[in-house]
Amino acid sequence: MFSVTVRDHMMIAHSFQGEVFGPAQRLHGATFVVDATFRRPDLDLDGIVVDIGRATEQLREVLGELTYRNLDDEPEFAGVNTTTEVLARTVADRLVARIHAGDLGPGARGLTGVSVTLHESHVAWASYERSL
Repeated sequence: MFSVTVRDHMMIAHSFQGEVFGPAQRLHGATFVVDATFRRPDLDLDGIVVDIGRATEQLREVLGELTYRNLDDEPEFAGVNTTTEVLARTVADRLVARIHAGDLGPGARGLTGVSVTLHESHVAWASYERSL
């Protein structure tokens, strides 16, 4: 299996509901370093997994839809704890939608999986992986 990973970051504000979150139940900010990994069993005819420039551009656009926002105010997240895990799934799902729409180019048709990792810090991160 071949893979290519691109990286960007996003800054959000949010709060959580539930005692398990302790002080994070109050509104707070988070900055995530975000890795998006694209997988396929074989390289395309150009010898690549995916166009890195397009993958970088699409990740930046997906994160731009979330960054500098208070996710508590976003209707799509109403009643949802926007944990690192939930946000990793959100980013992965949005990237897959863009792959299916052709936004990563025709070579991306051979992709079989996407994994997104959100790094909360240098010691903690969460990932979500899905197939296409």
